[in-house]
Amino acid sequence: MFVPTPLLSGRFVKRYKRFLMDIRAGGHVLTIHCANSGSMEGCLPADAEVLASPTVGRGRLSHVAEWIRGPEGWIGINTHRSNAIVAEALRERRIAELAAYGTVKPEVRYGENSRVDFLLTEPGLPDCYVEVKNTTWPGPDGALAFPDSVTERGRKHLRELRARVAKGDRAVLLFLANRPHGSFVRACHERDPLYAKALAAAHRAGVEILAYRTRIEPPSVSISRRLSVRVGLPRL
Repeated sequence: MFVPTPLLSGRFVKRYKRFLMDIRAGGHVLTIHCANSGSMEGCLPADAEVLASPTVGRGRLSHVAEWIRGPEGWIGINTHRSNAIVAEALRERRIAELAAYGTVKPEVRYGENSRVDFLLTEPGLPDCYVEVKNTTWPGPDGALAFPDSVTERGRKHLRELRARVAKGDRAVLLFLANRPHGSFVRACHERDPLYAKALAAAHRAGVEILAYRTRIEPPSVSISRRLSVRVGLPRL
């Protein structure tokens, strides 16, 4: 997947009001859109290089932050891109566990006033409901973890996926590991222990848990290799 160009390069100054970021570019401080509802903890090194794409349409701000350079490489911080990255991989059948499905439908209503990120269908196969979670929190144990702040919405998604399994469908939670940190993915029990418990319960109920790393080569980003997932809670 390619983002709009030309890319603007600047240096991170601050993030505020959740969806605003100031960067220093060309001797000036510019306010750009930060499309990320999480805390972004561990993703905002001081004075780090930021790449921003031009806003397409009638947005008030001229650019949107796409990537910030961490100590190990680029971090994908525009969560609005996550589904597009996965959609491309699904349609090109580059996610082995889901490659048997030929029809990919985004944003399908299901459950209790919810929308699933993708509904996959194929004659002779059970319908497959896929939720995608952009994952960037760097754990001290070498993990990438989700979420980086408390998410009731994330727990609701797990309940909805469990309900689909109970009805005989497939349900998949796909963690998009959007930075080159860590050797595995897990729930972030440090920031949301209830989510970690809900993930373990969903796994026991038959929800499949997958994790795939992105390959970030601005202005392109794509699905790379699969990572292992550790679902169990830590021993205290």
